Amino acid sequence: MAGALLAVAALLTAGPARAATREARADTWLYLTVTKGSARTGTVRGTLLRCDPPRLHARAAEACAELGAAGGDIGRIPAENVFCPMIHAPVTARALGRWNGRPVGFRETYTSACVMKARTRHVFAFDD
Repeated sequence: MAGALLAVAALLTAGPARAATREARADTWLYLTVTKGSARTGTVRGTLLRCDPPRLHARAAEACAELGAAGGDIGRIPAENVFCPMIHAPVTARALGRWNGRPVGFRETYTSACVMKARTRHVFAFDD
């Protein structure tokens, strides 16, 4: 899995360096995956999120707005105040890419999809 993410990152980042501010925003993309269950045997779903303009993700506009407000840091997105049932069904969320030209790497395991959605809002809501 890690090798596949690195291969995707290498393909998507290949090309000339961008210097202008407007062009740097075009270098904003994240490859997002969610693994349900064990990392070895779980089901993996993924998508690419582009933010200038928002596309390739079911909730791209919302996810890009939330990431923009958090400076591209998924961990800084304010959590929603929701009630999640206490059912242990772990999911692992991963993001690899660039935000305004800066590298982004994120990996977090949550106790359930409900908790993940509450803490990351629309970023990993690409199944909707």
